[in-house]
Amino acid sequence: MIKRALVASGILLTACASLFSASPRRPARLMLRSAAALVLDQDTGRALVEKQADAVRPIASITKLMTAMVLLDSHMDLQAPVVIENRDKDMIRFSRSRLPVGTRLTRGQALRLALMASENRAINALARCFPGGVPACVKAMDAKARELGLTETHFKDPAGLSSGNVSCAMDLAKLVAAAYQYPLIREDTTRAKATIQSGRRTIQFINTDALVRAGRWRIGLSKTGFINEAGECLVMQAMLAERPVLIVLLDSWGKYTRIGDANRIRQWLEARFRRNG
Repeated sequence: MIKRALVASGILLTACASLFSASPRRPARLMLRSAAALVLDQDTGRALVEKQADAVRPIASITKLMTAMVLLDSHMDLQAPVVIENRDKDMIRFSRSRLPVGTRLTRGQALRLALMASENRAINALARCFPGGVPACVKAMDAKARELGLTETHFKDPAGLSSGNVSCAMDLAKLVAAAYQYPLIREDTTRAKATIQSGRRTIQFINTDALVRAGRWRIGLSKTGFINEAGECLVMQAMLAERPVLIVLLDSWGKYTRIGDANRIRQWLEARFRRNG
């Protein structure tokens, strides 16, 4: 079933021995603190790192990648205005936002803040403007998941605030591969910062992925996520060891754990491929 699903999304997973044990021909043992992890060679679909890749877990704001694809598929006018309203507030977690009610944006600006800074009010406002409103948007997200062969992926809200938004690392690698086909998603998720005007105020937003902000990785797409039930999550498309890879890290605990795991994967892969020539 997994193989069929990967083929449906253009990724074929080939046989792969476990990469979590040391041998005379391999670099030192790779230790990851994320509960689930997957690294796929984007060109071949071969699994380079795999840990609990089929375990279904809440995915928090990784959800926003699917929401963005559905919004863009609807041919949303990116220059059309959208105003942040009271009903766009987070009524699930009651999280804070730097977007005041009444802020007027273009839909393109709102999408950028949702993808780059994980702004919940921005993505909720865009989903509200979707034909049929938020319920229709969430329904379209589930339909898109089925279209991509994401058999373990289901959505309850467009922002990822509900713990009912679930997936597994294997599905999310396919989701990242699909999202990577959208130039605007690549651009917005890899911007280090952006500014908007709210009345007389200028508000600056930064990318939630510290690796993007640091600029030492070659990242083509990135999205972070966090709610208590999901832990710290991170998905990326990046160049490691001179090859494009898809990275999924789920349920990391501790503010810097997902970044630490990403750096450990980078060092491990670069040492492995350097050693293998």
